[in-house]
Amino acid sequence: MAEYLAERGQVGDHQIVVLTDQATGRRVRIARRGATLMSFEVPTPQGLRNIADGYRDAGELDTRPSSRFAIMVPFANRIADARYVFDGEPHDLQPGVEGAARAARHGFVRGVDFDIADLVADAQDARVTFTTQAIRPGVHPGYPFAIDLAVTYVLDESGLTLEANMRNVGKHAAPCFFGWHPYFRLSDTSIDSWELQIPAGGIVRTDEQYIPVAGEHAHVAIDSVPELDFRRMQPIGARELNHAFTDLRLDTDGRARTRLRDPESGIGIAMWQVTGVMLAFTADTVTRDVRRSVALEPMESWADAFNRPDCADTIRLEPGAERRYTCGVEIESA
Repeated sequence: MAEYLAERGQVGDHQIVVLTDQATGRRVRIARRGATLMSFEVPTPQGLRNIADGYRDAGELDTRPSSRFAIMVPFANRIADARYVFDGEPHDLQPGVEGAARAARHGFVRGVDFDIADLVADAQDARVTFTTQAIRPGVHPGYPFAIDLAVTYVLDESGLTLEANMRNVGKHAAPCFFGWHPYFRLSDTSIDSWELQIPAGGIVRTDEQYIPVAGEHAHVAIDSVPELDFRRMQPIGARELNHAFTDLRLDTDGRARTRLRDPESGIGIAMWQVTGVMLAFTADTVTRDVRRSVALEPMESWADAFNRPDCADTIRLEPGAERRYTCGVEIESA
């Protein structure tokens, strides 16, 4: 019998996929809608614990509160005033919208029903690949580019890996990058007592709208903001975090690991990535369960990257080119 299972399921009207590690009892549920992870169960001495603070039901998959576990493509986080310039051409993501209602966040695929291109399991892992061709000229105002997107989840003995593949199938270069928006709830205790470690040498300075300030002033060395220095694992305490951490230190295997641990339950995870920035958010402004989980968001580039010359090389995708971004969650203790 295979140690892993990959099965289809249903949540209301939404089709989902269930990946199971039969040896450890770990199980993830992922919806076609947005290729969105809904739950990640891990065994603990007290029984199975869902460490993913994701959407709870079909209704939340439809309304997408707080963008929980959102796949963010072709941009992550915010674009200032929903406008950008690429290759000298101005683009407006919200034509006709004025004032405070203007907002562009987290890309275009959160509400898309992806196709299931592959669903397999064997003795080594269980995996699923979701694909979509929803990003096309004329579909999304202000984005006249064509991107094919594939998102693969792999459950194996180390934890869960996510790989995104973005391919420019249009005739012109396109701005495009990846981000993921997970929320983790390690226990029902206050996040103030949870411990956090981020191997970062700097942070991004932003304005009140969480848009990075212009130029070099956005780059801040972590030594100059000791209250945000999490290079040593320490309790979160009362601090409110909504910050992108930069200059991530890689371990010897080429992965930068941001660690979150609840010392009372003993549950700990490492969110790993190979490039980019880590945005840590203590869920102070969410629509439900304020400060009951922590979002650890690996992003290939910065918020408002479409408007930043210092991010131009990272986000540029030439015609016919593809780029992969890989990150994942390791279970370190339970």
